[in-house]
Amino acid sequence: MTRISRSLFGDLDVEVELDAPIGVASWFCAGGRADFLVRPQTADALAELLKRCRQIDTPVRIMGEGANLLVDDDGVSGIVVRLDAPAFRSIEHNIDGKLELVRVGAGADLARTLMRFARAGIGGLESLMGVPASIGGAIRMNAGGAYGEIGDAVHAVACLDAGGETRVYTADELRFDYRSTNIVDPIILWTVFSITQENPVRLRERVKEIAAYKSRTQPLGEKSAGCMYRNPIDPETGERVSAGRIIDEVGLKGLQHGSATVSTRHANFFTIERNGRARDAIELGDLVHARVLDARGIELQREVVVWDRSSPERIGNA
Repeated sequence: MTRISRSLFGDLDVEVELDAPIGVASWFCAGGRADFLVRPQTADALAELLKRCRQIDTPVRIMGEGANLLVDDDGVSGIVVRLDAPAFRSIEHNIDGKLELVRVGAGADLARTLMRFARAGIGGLESLMGVPASIGGAIRMNAGGAYGEIGDAVHAVACLDAGGETRVYTADELRFDYRSTNIVDPIILWTVFSITQENPVRLRERVKEIAAYKSRTQPLGEKSAGCMYRNPIDPETGERVSAGRIIDEVGLKGLQHGSATVSTRHANFFTIERNGRARDAIELGDLVHARVLDARGIELQREVVVWDRSSPERIGNA
């Protein structure tokens, strides 16, 4: 276990759990533990914690909903931070007049936020229905799918920089590309979205339509965390193509390695059996990567983030 003194956060407004089972808290429901899991209760406590960790060169990782994450069975060293206190989950908008903007904390669950918006007739994010993520994690990777990307609705984003200072970026300062942004600051605090007022009944029907499509095409009921790989650029056409289709065409649907399997419903989804090993999914990913490269000359890039004790420090909502 990492030698971290309690004096690092003893005077801060935080909750601390030692040897915390973060792997089973991820969407894969598998993997190891964090030496320290810290839950800041305020933005000021988070900023001070980040400053102190930087001063003593202590690794910090930010865990959102764990929806795009594989934690190695041996766990991770350093500090894992979860932004699940009310201060990081708030949703605010103007009370009077026409709704045009809404501010959502980075720790808010994307799916719950979308359902809340749908019930209130707030449109602009419904294309993200079925995408598992926290708001911060979704912004970090510009989450999206066939119906759109979260970056399409962003008006402004607030972040903590490496020194613990708050910075706010407007839409014209931000760039949202496929599964990426130009945000380099380690922690996203909140996002302001451009929204519209719509008929709640029609909006809920739209949400149901998107949810039904996801249910038909993805293994939503199994222990999985969405797409394992980013859709690659085809070297012949220069266009982005479906990673799932490529994996399927190479004949890897249903491929098993220990407790992990390439889904038979969607080949870019990997699943892990109950009480299975995260490392099985990591190694299965390496095997699929090698076979696709050998068969098609395409090098897949992992979309799911892997944490282990040998990986370098990673700060960023995940």
